[in-house]
Amino acid sequence: MSLIGRPVARHDARAKVTGAARYPADLVRSEMLHCKAIFAHRPHARIDGIDAARAIALPGVVAVLTAADVPYNRYGLIDADQEVLCSERVRYVGDRVALVVAADPQTAERAAKLVEVAYTDLPIAGDALSALEPDAPLVHEHRGTNVLLHQKIRKGDIEQAFADCDVVLSATFTTSWQEHAYLQPDAGIAYYEGETLVVETAGQWLHEDLRQIAAILALEESAVAIRYAKIGGAFGGREDLSVQALLALATWKTKRPTAIVWNREESIVGHHKRHPFHIETTWGAKRDGTVVAVRTRTIADGGAYASTSVEVLKCAAIFAQGPYRMPNVATDAIVVYTNNVPSGAFRGFGSPQAHWAAESMITRIAHALEIDPVDVRRKNLYRDGDTEATGNVLPAGVSAIAVLDRCAQESHRRFTPRAERHAHASLRRGVGIASGIKNVGYSFGFPEQSTATVELIASARIERAVVRIGAADVGQGVHLILRQIVAETLELALESVAIVSDDSAQAPNAGSASASRLTFMAGRAVHDAALAARSAWERGEPPEATVQYRPPATTPLDLETGAGTPNYCYGYAAQGVEVEVDVTTGVTRVLKIVSVHDVGRAINRQQVEGQIEGCLAQAVGYALTENFKVRDGKILTPHFSTYLLPTTLDMPTEIVPVIMELADPHGPYGARGMAEMPLVPFAPAVAAAIYDATGAWVNDLPMTPERILAAITAARERTTASAASLVGASSSPA
Repeated sequence: MSLIGRPVARHDARAKVTGAARYPADLVRSEMLHCKAIFAHRPHARIDGIDAARAIALPGVVAVLTAADVPYNRYGLIDADQEVLCSERVRYVGDRVALVVAADPQTAERAAKLVEVAYTDLPIAGDALSALEPDAPLVHEHRGTNVLLHQKIRKGDIEQAFADCDVVLSATFTTSWQEHAYLQPDAGIAYYEGETLVVETAGQWLHEDLRQIAAILALEESAVAIRYAKIGGAFGGREDLSVQALLALATWKTKRPTAIVWNREESIVGHHKRHPFHIETTWGAKRDGTVVAVRTRTIADGGAYASTSVEVLKCAAIFAQGPYRMPNVATDAIVVYTNNVPSGAFRGFGSPQAHWAAESMITRIAHALEIDPVDVRRKNLYRDGDTEATGNVLPAGVSAIAVLDRCAQESHRRFTPRAERHAHASLRRGVGIASGIKNVGYSFGFPEQSTATVELIASARIERAVVRIGAADVGQGVHLILRQIVAETLELALESVAIVSDDSAQAPNAGSASASRLTFMAGRAVHDAALAARSAWERGEPPEATVQYRPPATTPLDLETGAGTPNYCYGYAAQGVEVEVDVTTGVTRVLKIVSVHDVGRAINRQQVEGQIEGCLAQAVGYALTENFKVRDGKILTPHFSTYLLPTTLDMPTEIVPVIMELADPHGPYGARGMAEMPLVPFAPAVAAAIYDATGAWVNDLPMTPERILAAITAARERTTASAASLVGASSSPA
């Protein structure tokens, strides 16, 4: 029986639910020193001096480390623009200025309060719009500008296209930060194993963590090993270093084992968030519903450091018109430094923000033309052979229309009929639909690859296989997926395939657990390595093979025109949503969700359904409840008591995950990644449902009760004013 598609149980499930699984905080041992980071707690300031004398004098304190102790005090995924410990200036409240190393957590805590840091506060760039002003304070003075990237995309003749349109609509949309809220806060240990500095923690890319830590300590990469314990969620939030560099520094300096465990407030303040966007957009269409022109100006808040902002912005730029064929496009996407918490990778990677505007606008176009929103989407959605805004022909396997049609069918069958939606005086029900597109894998010319080794234990037949691949399982279940692929390829029982994946010294580089890429990329690498190892065994050679899989190449985008080949694979999604709105309070409940995804091939159907349902929980929070607030650079929601994550009571009682399998030509057994897709179209589907229920459009995320109620009130006032003007006109003398 084929293992592909079967809902095989996770091999780590029992240990996780019983508490036997060891996460980074579980690795701490009694003999270890404990680290306490001293945060700046101010958004922009010059460091005038650090006096650690009182702290060092405290019994049990081993060291207080500062910038002078760091050999190469720079790091970053793309731009090394962040300091491990700040030397002259702090640029956001979560900057670290010193690190206490002590015998126990209590002593470290006490000592941290005794370290005196003298600051001179500096003017701040408090938001993305003000950071663009000519007289704005510079976050990084040597750059001479706060602009990290200004990406343009130009296609067709935008002005002539608008002039020829029958309807032209404009709107401004905003989104806010979103906290990753992974269950396991940042933690880890570091120690020496012989001459090798070992850091055990949780991350998303073993070999990238290795590269950065070796560089920080000016060591050869062979002198450092990164090992991952169980990872309690990530969602992009562990792409950037957090505690890893602090641990490595402390052990390198003291030559003793060290540990660090951040509390929730430290975790929230100390790692990056989803980018807030300000989007101004204009859409133009013909009377038959053909959308022919989109102009968009997007400004994103990148926060104090670069992280992955330039890549997020480029993704948002190419999706500014959503998953729609568009002959005329003018996109300006700008991301700026501010003195806010850094923004970086988060599930969806710029696509949810872009779709918030794009999907809202195409629904408004449909209503303005009095055409069903499904029909307008069907008319305009990408098809095989279409070119995207960059001028590139879309990768084969465009399933946007098939996914939309399935979503419309399922929604019509399951949602409350229109005649029954206003049964209660103050409760209104509405339905909405939205489509989505998201790239799979790295983009814009990044050298995408995944490497795996498969070793066979065989005599007269292949008995077992050992897979070595540095692929992080952040809860998504990729280790099981990779074992299923190898077992299927070699015709082995699943129990006969072992995986070595959590040690940079033993497992080849598979790339990051991000961009919905590991099923596609790592899956293809282990598939091809398994075939190569079997072929070697059949030839009588040592039954082992290491294979690097490289997908079709991408290219950078031209900064002025956007011309290029941005991606090698896309995933397509569509969602139908039914909501209930209390028009007296604005409180909105999501009642039902139909979430349709073309996954190419579901390697493990249960895990795909779990990804859809879990992602929708984050999507509900992003759309309705998670209001991360920052004022003058200071985080106002550093606790879960004020940052409102959705609970089980906020989730709909009916979630319908629909899996379509239109095989990808390059993925293993036709599979493509999908873990980010449910977040992409969800918020605009909810907004469309709120409009269907109330006649009010909401433009700002999250759609809190206050914002929804304000939109309902404004819509009523417009209706009243319009009715009054009609009455006045009819009573005027001829």
